[in-house]
Amino acid sequence: DYKGQKLAEQIFQGIILVSAIIGFIYGYITEQFGWTVYIVMGGFALSCLLTLPPWPMYRRNPLKWLPVQESGTEEKKQADRKPKRHAKS
Repeated sequence: DYKGQKLAEQIFQGIILVSAIIGFIYGYITEQFGWTVYIVMGGFALSCLLTLPPWPMYRRNPLKWLPVQESGTEEKKQADRKPKRHAKS
């Protein structure tokens, strides 16, 4: 559903932003750029774990689909159509 997609996107962006800020501050304090990369990668992995699987919290508002039509009406519509003629070259 669309609300679930919006929630997943907000969670994903929030975790990435927070991990980037924490990683930058920690990397700046320790003067190690590698720690910044590790923390951001950890935040990315955490956000993927929380947002990629179809958790029930993302499926609270299912979409209402149109009812299924009978297959006989579809065959009848195709039989009523005239075949297209191709132009001669």
